[in-house]
Amino acid sequence: MRYGLSATKNTTMYYPWHHFVLVPALFIIAGYSIRRYLDVAGDDSEDSRLWFTLMALSVASLGVLLMLRQHYALTLQDRIARLEVRQRYFEITGQSFRPLEDQLTLRQILSLRLAGDAELPNLVQTAIQEKLAPKDIQSRIQDLRFDHMRV
Repeated sequence: MRYGLSATKNTTMYYPWHHFVLVPALFIIAGYSIRRYLDVAGDDSEDSRLWFTLMALSVASLGVLLMLRQHYALTLQDRIARLEVRQRYFEITGQSFRPLEDQLTLRQILSLRLAGDAELPNLVQTAIQEKLAPKDIQSRIQDLRFDHMRV
């Protein structure tokens, strides 16, 4: 068992710095600054402006940290999609996809993964030779395997 993961149990991994330090600290700072600002709201004083600024910065920072979760998921999803194309290409052709992968962008690879097994090898070669844009790759796919599970 590595990192507390179990093959039979669905557990969640935590990034301690993010989950147990930054997010709780920002919740505390945001809550405290909101409370302090509400005490001095309506005053045209330096204290009022200071607490409003601290409140706005802490709430904005909290929003950014919470949005990072989506970024983590999308980055991981892109890595998995790249691995999926590598595996499928190897299963179909018996050759490694890595030398070809260096000649393609991530968006091209993500478009290629929508192609059926029969057309994938030829479409990879065509995409490299003609430097096809992702939309052009998708328009040439005859057997579209759309992914409804992508975030």
